[in-house]
Amino acid sequence: MPINITMPALSPTMEEGNLAKWLVKEGDKVSSGDVIAEIETDKATMEVEAVDEGTIAKLVVPAGTEGVKVNAVIAVLAAEGEDVSAAASGNGAAPVAKAETPKAEAAPAAKADAAPAAAPAPAKVSAAASSDNRTFASPLARRLAKEAGVDVSAISGTGPRGRVVKKDVETAVAGGGLKPAAAAAPSAAPSAAAPVPAAAPLAKGPSDEAVLKNFAEGSYELVPHDGMRKTIAKRLQESKQTIPHFYVSVDCELDALLALRAQLNASAPEKDGKPVYKLSVNDMVIKAMALALRDVPEANVSWTEANMVKHKHADVGVAVSIPGGLITPIIRSAETKSLSAISNEMKDLGARAKSRKLKPEEYQGGTTAVSNMGMMGVKNFAAVVNPPHATILAVGAGEERVVVKKGQMVVANVMTVTLSTDHRAVDGALGAELLGAFKRYIENPMGMLV
Repeated sequence: MPINITMPALSPTMEEGNLAKWLVKEGDKVSSGDVIAEIETDKATMEVEAVDEGTIAKLVVPAGTEGVKVNAVIAVLAAEGEDVSAAASGNGAAPVAKAETPKAEAAPAAKADAAPAAAPAPAKVSAAASSDNRTFASPLARRLAKEAGVDVSAISGTGPRGRVVKKDVETAVAGGGLKPAAAAAPSAAPSAAAPVPAAAPLAKGPSDEAVLKNFAEGSYELVPHDGMRKTIAKRLQESKQTIPHFYVSVDCELDALLALRAQLNASAPEKDGKPVYKLSVNDMVIKAMALALRDVPEANVSWTEANMVKHKHADVGVAVSIPGGLITPIIRSAETKSLSAISNEMKDLGARAKSRKLKPEEYQGGTTAVSNMGMMGVKNFAAVVNPPHATILAVGAGEERVVVKKGQMVVANVMTVTLSTDHRAVDGALGAELLGAFKRYIENPMGMLV
């Protein structure tokens, strides 16, 4: 029986992607683990591996096609011993249209749940039907079903290969999406959990007509939004519409930090004629923020309607500007890492972010974020909280300012930082306590070394 290979969901928010390149052609034999294609999401370019063995019978979606919906058939695989021409002509898959032809029909999209942080890349994908009675479900879906008291085998899956994903469990908990009683396992039990509240619809932006009527014809050009810009707009709009922000600012003196940084860089060992690390002020800001969250764990949280999520580690996202937008690669457990480890990891993540080669687990999640525009000469600004974070630190430029010490005016290097917080999770006094802990590490940087 032919096996349909579908467009995978490579991130929790992915609804469509661009099929950038085929690495196989029709007639090629593939084995499980072979890389067959490159998929572009709004944040990264990822390789896709085959799960099943067989011969590529038909490439349904040409290379370069944009806007291919998740779960749409992109290729057909003839199983071992199967006639390739018959598989190519009898797969029954509807062709997938490009995004610029909105009237064309494509397979319905289904959002996949978040992959665990240690999920391997590249992604593996296949839409082959199971020949046994095993229930396909993601680890997150299984855990959520267990916590809700719902047998995962009783839930109707909407993911690839009928896989049960997070959305299916939430639907089942709310009272729907269960298989008929005859198909459910005997141990399935109804859940008493409260229904999951539906998210409020986001307000729509102005139409082209409403905006363009204000400008003379021929005085502008229209540049379509790409996937990254659409995602950024959606998430920032969601943040501002649902998160009650408040802001706390403080000035930090940098002289001790700059002196320690120079000393550490000067003493860096060399390998192949190059220092093994070169610390930046931003590396030390990341470490200071992570240690501040360790010291004030009540601020290292995320808000949900039912619970306060208290994180055990400080996973610090760092805003990196890339063509067309920005992305926040994450330094995991930053409070446990040395400054040199943070510096080298950040250089690697930053370089791969700019070439869109990050894996989803390298930029999804996190417990807080740092946005540094000091190198652009910005004195101070307020950043927008990026859910599920409850805080984000905006870092301004370090500059010489006149300060008063013991009644005397002296010149010091000072930077202004502003902490934006989700007021549902972090109150004013707690935000001030977190920012005070950060300031102490910046002004007494030796504390970051012990």
